[in-house]
Amino acid sequence: MRRYILTGTDTPFANLGTGGIRAPGKGEITVDVKAASLNYRDLLVAKNVSGSVPLSDGAGVVSAIGEGVNGVGVGDRVVIGFMPGWTEGAITEARKNASLGGNGVDGVLAERIVVPATGVVKIPDTMSFEEAATLPCAGVTAWSALFERRPLEPGETVLLLGTGGVSIFALQLAKKAGARVIITSSSDAKLERARSLGADETVNYRQTPDWEKEVLRLTDGVGADFAVDVAGPATLSKTLAATRFDGRISLMGVLTGFDGPINTAAILERRITLQGIYVGPVATLAKLVKANLKPQVDKVFDFEDANSAYADLRDAGHFGKLVVKVGS
Repeated sequence: MRRYILTGTDTPFANLGTGGIRAPGKGEITVDVKAASLNYRDLLVAKNVSGSVPLSDGAGVVSAIGEGVNGVGVGDRVVIGFMPGWTEGAITEARKNASLGGNGVDGVLAERIVVPATGVVKIPDTMSFEEAATLPCAGVTAWSALFERRPLEPGETVLLLGTGGVSIFALQLAKKAGARVIITSSSDAKLERARSLGADETVNYRQTPDWEKEVLRLTDGVGADFAVDVAGPATLSKTLAATRFDGRISLMGVLTGFDGPINTAAILERRITLQGIYVGPVATLAKLVKANLKPQVDKVFDFEDANSAYADLRDAGHFGKLVVKVGS
């Protein structure tokens, strides 16, 4: 079996080699991986982890089943959960630490992987493996950001930052939910693509550095009802300023790091609900598959060229998702 192994550096990010794979145990299945997608998390992991198989998001065909497996059979087309052991309910430290492609947990950038049978969701024949592979992290994160706790409601205005995987999924889901969408980017070309997917208002934050003021102008000085912040400390204070009194913000981004000054007074005085999002369970992945979205795949790389996919992710020129084709 061919597989990539992380080097702990970016020269290259991972090496392609071969290795064995165990037979599926009780309650487990083997999936022949057909496609895998990349997330910003994969860059962070690549810098800090070596010796394991990278990437969390993959889709493929079930090729073997272990004892006691029900509901999944050989030949089924499936997408694998980001945390296959988290089927539903609340997140725990153990579930978080079992995320695929993380420290000490092999991921999906291999020709085969063994996972719990309850950790996969069947996909329709109308969905390609490349499309399905984009769902487990970015898609589920977007769903969780919009619909957990205080869900987005029809007619509300949602603010989205950037045009990466999470933001584009959030755009598609928000429009399906009947919301008005304001989205930002540094590229007019990307903003035009976002408009083609239904974005109502666009803001080029390079041309308009005080983009929070533009969001206020577009909302008659009130602010967005809901915001999805994928960047973190460098943008959160601006996002707070662009969000209305009693509004909500879902925060899951670390694109600008983990530390930095945040205007906590705005959270208190405006009574803004700020919630952290870390992907979601397999049950949410199942809901997303049924939502019948058309994932935006920007580029597909050959298996042998996976390091180029990493480099493109690092350069941040993509719109939507980057995918590696694994099996034939």
